[in-house]
Amino acid sequence: MRTFIFLLLVTSTNFFSQQLLTPKNVDINSKLIKDETSEAIWYTENAGSKTEIGSIITEFKKLSKTDLLIKTTVKMKQMPDASWIDSAIVKSANFQPVQHSSFNMMRNMALIYNKDKVTGYYLDKKTQQKEDIEIPAENYFDSSSYPMLIRFFPLKENTTAELSIFDYNPRAKKGIIKAYILEVKKTDLNGKKVWAVKTTDDISDKTTNVTYYIDPETRKIMKQDIEMNGKKMYMETIK
Repeated sequence: MRTFIFLLLVTSTNFFSQQLLTPKNVDINSKLIKDETSEAIWYTENAGSKTEIGSIITEFKKLSKTDLLIKTTVKMKQMPDASWIDSAIVKSANFQPVQHSSFNMMRNMALIYNKDKVTGYYLDKKTQQKEDIEIPAENYFDSSSYPMLIRFFPLKENTTAELSIFDYNPRAKKGIIKAYILEVKKTDLNGKKVWAVKTTDDISDKTTNVTYYIDPETRKIMKQDIEMNGKKMYMETIK
C-alpha cells in the first residue's frame, strides 16, 4: 500500500508539472510587469573566445490597464544600418496574444490573433511574394513573447512544463506547436543567486536549447545561454 501511494504521488506530481500551459490556465504574477527598457549584448563563442554579434533592446510598455507591448530591436554589428524590429501586444494578465509584427531585411510579417483563427500576411522581400494568412487556432501564446512570459512564472526547482504557442514560417511550421520548459534550478551568476530556466521548442525541432538566468526579485533576464546545433551563443544584459 505504501508503495502504491508513493507511485501515485510521483505520477500525479509529474502529470502536474507536464501540464500544457495556455492563456486559460497559466499562473503569472502580473504585478511584476513594469514599463522597462533593457539592452543585451549578443556574443558567439568558439574555442573559448567570444565574438560580438550585435545587441538586442527589449522594451515593455503598458498600453492600457489590460494590454502590454513587447518590442524587440536587433542591431547587428556587421550591418549597422539594417532594421530588425519585432513587436507583440499581449494581455498583461495572462499573455493572451493580440497581435504580432516583424520587420527585417528578409521579410515583413503581421499577425492578428482572433478568437478562433490567426490572420495576416507574410512578405518575402527577396522574391517579393506575399502570402495571406488565415489559420484556425485557439488558446495559445505568441511564439515571440513566450520567453518573456517565463519571467513571471511562479518558478520552482525541478519544474517542467509544456506551452502551446503559435508560430508562422512558410518554409517550416505554420500554426500551433509547443515550447518546453526542460529544467528550473537555482544557480549562481556573478555572485548572485538566480533562477536558471532551460527551454526548447518545436520551432527548432528541439535542436536549440536556451537557458534564461532570471533575477528572483526583479524577474529581469540577466543572461541567456544558447546551444544550437553544436554552436554556442549567449546574451548578457548590460542595462
